[in-house]
Amino acid sequence: MRGLSYSFLRAVCALVIGLILVMFPNQAGEYLVITVGVVFLIPSLISLIGYFALGKDGSRRFPIEGVGSLLFGLWLMIMPGFFADLLTFVLGFILALGGVQQIASLVSARRWMRVPGGYYVVPVLILIAGVVALFNPTGVRSTAFIIIGVSSLVYALSELLNWFVFSRRRPKPTAGGSSALQNSTDVEDAEIVND
Repeated sequence: MRGLSYSFLRAVCALVIGLILVMFPNQAGEYLVITVGVVFLIPSLISLIGYFALGKDGSRRFPIEGVGSLLFGLWLMIMPGFFADLLTFVLGFILALGGVQQIASLVSARRWMRVPGGYYVVPVLILIAGVVALFNPTGVRSTAFIIIGVSSLVYALSELLNWFVFSRRRPKPTAGGSSALQNSTDVEDAEIVND
């Protein structure tokens, strides 16, 4: 069940990011950076307000991490264009890792079933798109975001397809901890009796 939730969560995140990048490529980078800035800003404000609201008794220390998080969040929100180029690197790296992860999952699935070569095409293309985005992030940012967005969408659909096809065929563990596949090989040889 844990494999289902991680695969599903990865697919949903990639689907949302892909849709945003494809629909709004010019603004997507800056909006994503601003969103990350807000994510840093909110917890830091909560920790600072909590510190000052509860008073400065000797048992509580000043939340230095909260100040650092606040400053970083403000920096992201004030200069989103600068960080949008860095975001292209990050998203390209994530795509490359996603491609490698899917290839590793397909190789792992070969232990219990035959995996046709066509299933490797999409993960290899995702890996290539991630590498291209890593080596040419600042060329034309909107084009890079469209490529990354389309690759994210393909990754999400491919992840869902792989989960649907391969996880249902995975051998189930038995009560003894071994799989049904291993138990099927433990058959005693029968003696042939000639009449």
